[in-house]
Amino acid sequence: MLYYGLATSGVFLRPLAFTYNEGMIIESIIVGQLDTNCVIITDTKTRDACVIDPGDDPEKITAYIDANNLRPAYILFTHAHYDHVCAARELKEKYHAGIVMHEDEKTTYEDTKKLCMSWGYDEEDFPLPDLYVRDGDVIEVGNLCFSVIHTPGHTPGSICLFGNGVLVTGDTLFRGSAGRTDLPGGNREHLLRSLKKLMRLPGTTRVLCGHDEETIIKIEIATNPFMGLP
Repeated sequence: MLYYGLATSGVFLRPLAFTYNEGMIIESIIVGQLDTNCVIITDTKTRDACVIDPGDDPEKITAYIDANNLRPAYILFTHAHYDHVCAARELKEKYHAGIVMHEDEKTTYEDTKKLCMSWGYDEEDFPLPDLYVRDGDVIEVGNLCFSVIHTPGHTPGSICLFGNGVLVTGDTLFRGSAGRTDLPGGNREHLLRSLKKLMRLPGTTRVLCGHDEETIIKIEIATNPFMGLP
């Protein structure tokens, strides 16, 4: 279920394959040429799941889902660059899960479709989203609830997903770095404002990034040069 209008109140390792936290399993599958972390969050009781940023290699993603008898409810894009969306069609067709994206990401998704079609993809490879979300909306995956945090900067409609001690950041925040803003739709001022928003989360929050290793908020506040910029 998706609820609207509810406000969001070291050691660096690549995400582990099976990580249990408050009744959920987190799986990170590295996909595509840019090594995108496709994150799958599952309710351990209901087996409902949310697939985040399926950028490529649909066979790797479906193999994990089928082997664990999961029921994908949502396919969520933290943003719509090609390395985060290009396996969405196969997942949607197989599991009939709803595609979720921020309403401000429509132009980025359209630009991605045009770019990928120039590489040989078909228009049908980029199905229209089923749900458009905004800041403060809440996504329910089984018994798990996650708040949508709008974090523009890398793209206009970039979002993070926060709940149960976990933050999925896409390309907004990385370990020791942050998303680039020199691509179409990027905005450095907006990105820095988004990072300040993330700094208000609990310091122990586990951060699952769109690429490379995971981290925690308090370490990024202490060490990430982008977190302290005005």
